[in-house]
Amino acid sequence: MIKLCPFYTLALSEGTDELRLSNGIRPCSGRVEVKHEDQWGTVCDGDWTIKDAEVVCKQLQCGFAVNALNRAPFGEGTGPTWLYRVDCHGNESALWNCSHKGWGVFTCPHYFDIGVICSGFSDMRLTGGDTACSGHLKIKKEETWTTVCFSHIDFKTASVICNELKCGQAVDILRGTYFGDGHELIWQEEFHCVGNEAHLADCLRNMHYTNMCSHDAIVVCSGYGGYRLANGNTMCSGRVELLHGGTWGALCDYLWDLPAANILCQQLDCGVALQIPREGSFGEENGSVWNASFSCQKNGSLLRDCPVRALGLDECPAGKEAHVVCSGEQLVNGTTCSGIVEIRHGDTWGRLCHSHWNLQAASVLCHQLNCGYAKSIQMEDGFVDGNGPIWRDAFHCKGTESCLWDCVRVTLGNPTCSAKEAATVTCSGLAESLRFSGGESRCDGRVEISLHGVWSRVLDDNWDIRDAHVVCRQLQCGTAEKAHYLPKSERGMGLVGLRSVQCTGNETQLMLCNTSHYQTVPTGVSEDVGVICSGESLQMRLVNGTNRCAGRVELYHHGIWGTICDDNWDLSDANVVCKQLGCGHAIEAFVSAHYGEGSGQIWLDDVNCTGAESDLWACPSRAWGQHNCQHKEDAGVLCSDFLALRLVNGNDCAGRVEVFYNGTWGSVCSNRMSLLTAATMCKHLGCGDGGGIDTDFKYGRGSGPTWLDHIECAEQHSSLWQCQSDPWDPQSCNNRAEETHITCTGKPKCICMWPDMYFNLCIRFLCFSDKEKLRVVGGEDECSGRVEMWHQGSWGTICDDTWDMADANVVCRQLGCGSAVSALSEAAFGEGTGPIWLEKVHCKGTELFLWDCPAKPLFGKNCDHKEDAAVNCSGYTRLSVPVILCILLGTLLCLVLAILAGQIRRARAQQRGEFLGTGVK
Repeated sequence: MIKLCPFYTLALSEGTDELRLSNGIRPCSGRVEVKHEDQWGTVCDGDWTIKDAEVVCKQLQCGFAVNALNRAPFGEGTGPTWLYRVDCHGNESALWNCSHKGWGVFTCPHYFDIGVICSGFSDMRLTGGDTACSGHLKIKKEETWTTVCFSHIDFKTASVICNELKCGQAVDILRGTYFGDGHELIWQEEFHCVGNEAHLADCLRNMHYTNMCSHDAIVVCSGYGGYRLANGNTMCSGRVELLHGGTWGALCDYLWDLPAANILCQQLDCGVALQIPREGSFGEENGSVWNASFSCQKNGSLLRDCPVRALGLDECPAGKEAHVVCSGEQLVNGTTCSGIVEIRHGDTWGRLCHSHWNLQAASVLCHQLNCGYAKSIQMEDGFVDGNGPIWRDAFHCKGTESCLWDCVRVTLGNPTCSAKEAATVTCSGLAESLRFSGGESRCDGRVEISLHGVWSRVLDDNWDIRDAHVVCRQLQCGTAEKAHYLPKSERGMGLVGLRSVQCTGNETQLMLCNTSHYQTVPTGVSEDVGVICSGESLQMRLVNGTNRCAGRVELYHHGIWGTICDDNWDLSDANVVCKQLGCGHAIEAFVSAHYGEGSGQIWLDDVNCTGAESDLWACPSRAWGQHNCQHKEDAGVLCSDFLALRLVNGNDCAGRVEVFYNGTWGSVCSNRMSLLTAATMCKHLGCGDGGGIDTDFKYGRGSGPTWLDHIECAEQHSSLWQCQSDPWDPQSCNNRAEETHITCTGKPKCICMWPDMYFNLCIRFLCFSDKEKLRVVGGEDECSGRVEMWHQGSWGTICDDTWDMADANVVCRQLGCGSAVSALSEAAFGEGTGPIWLEKVHCKGTELFLWDCPAKPLFGKNCDHKEDAAVNCSGYTRLSVPVILCILLGTLLCLVLAILAGQIRRARAQQRGEFLGTGVK
C-alpha cells in the first residue's frame, strides 16, 4: 500500500534516512555515512567541498565545518555507495537534499570515501570579566552554553582563543569559580593547540566524559578592552595601562613609538595619536607595572596586529612608561582627509556646528590628522547625514596650533544647530615634507624639512627670493613676498636637513633644487631661513583687552605686526573686525589708544568699511603703511562676545555671580547647577578649586539681564567658557530667586618670608589664600618658570624690560620659593598668552608682593611675548602651619626660659648682696 503512494514513500524515505560520522577522533568528526533503506553506506566524491561539509555539520548539530576531507581520511567504509557527486549550496537541511546523481547509482571504491571535521560547537565567548576580552570561557554546544575546565586548556589554547575573538595576545589563564557541586554543564573535551591555529575548532582534542570540574577557566587577552588611558586631562590622553592577570598596571614599553600609539588611539575610538608626552606628564604609577614590547606597523588596525611580549616585572626604568595624547577628533562620512568633523566628549562622539567653524580651525585639524591643510569648509551633500549629538564648541585658532585643543575653545551660550548644519572640511590630503614653524600663519615662518621622519632645519648663507618662491609654491601658499634670515630668538635648535640651497625659482619642490647633503652641525648657527608667502599670511588680532574679543586692533602684514589709525574709525569698521574674529558684533569702536599705544608699523589709515566686508583689508583705506598718525591714535574694539566673570556684593571670592556679555553685566541662573560647576567658577576666578552654592541670597539681587541658565561643567573644563549651557538669553531666569550666589574655598598656604640661612628655619612667615594671584609656568618645578599674574579676570605675563635679580627675589619670596637664583628674559620658559600686565618693573627687593613694586601703568607696553620675564628660585620648602606653630612655640618657650633664668640670677645676686651687707664673715 505504501509503494502505491509516491509522496508517502518520499516522505517515509526522508523520515527514515539517517546520517552519522564514523571512526573519528571525536564525536563531531569522521567518515560520512548515510543509512538508506535500512542499510548503512558511504558517500563518494572527488570534489567534496567545505559547503558540502557545512550541511553535514549543521544536520548533526556539530557546529560549523572545519575541514572537508576525501580519499578515506578516517579509513575505508563498507556497504553500498549511497551518494555520489554531492553538490550543496550550504543552506540545505539534509545532505540528501543537495544535488546528487541519485541513490546508489554508482558503485565507488571505498578509498574515495569522504569525511568531515566539525567544530563540535557553534559559538564561544568570554563572560563576566573586566572587559570584553577577559572572563570565564564558555562554549555553546547546540543551544546550551557549557563551562570549560581550567585543567582542559593551556596557554597555547588561550592564544588561539584570543586571536579568534580578535582580542590580541593571550595574557593569562586564571582559575575561576569552584564547581564541586556539579550543577554546571561541563564541556567534555580537553584542547591541545599548537598556538598558530586560526580557530579553536582546529585544535586537537581528547574526550573526558565527566560532569565534574574543580575550577572553570578564565582567559585574559591583551586586546580591545585590555587597555585604558589613566590620569589624562581627557578620556583620550594619559598613561597607557594594561590588564594582566586580572590587574590593571602601567605599561612599560622600551619600544613604545608613535605608530603603536596611533593604533591604540584608533582602537580606543579616540582618533589619531598626536604625541607621546615626556615622563611624568600623567603622574607616577604606584601600582603594578607590566613590561611589554610592541612593534607596530603604520598600517596596523588593532594592537593584536603588533607582536607583543608580556613580562610580569614590577618596576619600570625612568622614561619607559607608555603615554599618549590622542586627537579626540575624526572625519566621518567622507574620505580619510575629508568629511564631517567629529570630536569626542567623554565616551561620546559628536559633530560640530558649521556656524561655529572656520577655515583656521579646519586647517589646524587637517594638519593634526596628517592631511595637509584645509581647502574648503563648504557643505557637501554627501557628507551631511546621520544622527548623534551636536556639540556647540567653537574653536578660535590662529592656524599655527599643533592640534585643535590648543586653540581657544568657547562653548558657553552658543546656539544649537541641526545635524544638517554640521561642520565639514576638505583637506588637501597631502602630508607635506616641508613646513613653516614659529610663524604667525600657515604661510610664513622658519622653513623646516622632514627627512627620514625627522623634522630638520634648513640653513643657507645665500637664501634669496628664488628659493622662497619654491617653498611657497610647494606649500600652496601663493608667491614669496620675503626671504629672510631668522633673528637669534627664533633660530631652530634641532638637526640640520639642508644647507646651501640654490633654486632657479621654477622647481616644484625644495629637494629638486641644487642642495648640499644634509648633515648634523652645531646648534645655534645663524643661517636659519624664513619665508613670508602671499597666501594666508595676513592675520588680525586684538591686544591688551584681557580677552580675545576686545583690545587694540593689530594686523600682521609682510611679517610685521602693526596697528590701525583711528581716523574715521567707527562701528561699521569695528563690526568687520568682530565678525572676522568670530566675536559677534561690535559694541564699541574705541579711539585714542584706549587699549594702550602699540609700537612699530601703523598699517592702515582712513579705513571706511560698509560693515558687510569679510576681511578688514577688503575695506577702502589708504595704501598699506601710508598714514599721518601716531600710536596715540591706535584704534580698538569691544565685541559682543567679549566675556568676563565676576562676583558682586561680597568679596573677591564670594558673591553673586555675574557674566559680561554683549556689553552688559548680567546674572547667572542656578537651575540644575552642580557643585562641580560652582567649583569651576571659583577656579576660573583664581579662587581655589572648591566652592559652595549659597541659598540664602545674602549677596542681593541683580538689576540687569539674566544671561545664562542650565550651566553644566565637567571635570576637564579649566574655564567656565568651555562648559555647556542654554543659549544666551537676557531673560534666562524665571525670577531673581534663581540667581546664583557662591562662596569659594581657596586653600590657605603659608610661605617663609625671612628664612634663617644657618639653621634653615623660618623667622618670619606669611599666610595667604589662593586669591593672591602670582604663579610661574613652564619650568621644571613650582619654583621656576615664566612669571604670570592674575588681573581683571585673566592671567598675563611680565615684560622683561629692566627685569633683574631684585624683581626675581620678590617673586621667589612671594611664592615661598626661597631666593632668586637667576632672573631670566626673552621668554626663557616659552612665550605666554593673553595680556602683558607689567613692564619696567623696578623692585628694591624688599617688597612683600610684586605688585607693590614700581612699574609702568597697565596697557602702556612696548614689548611682546618674546620678552616674557622668568625666574629660577632656590626652592626653599614651604612651611606647613603645624611646623610654623612648633617653631613659634619653641621660640616662645626659649624666650620664657631665658627670662626666668635672668630673674633667677638677679634674685641670687640680690640675696648675696644682702648677705654681705650684714657683716657676716
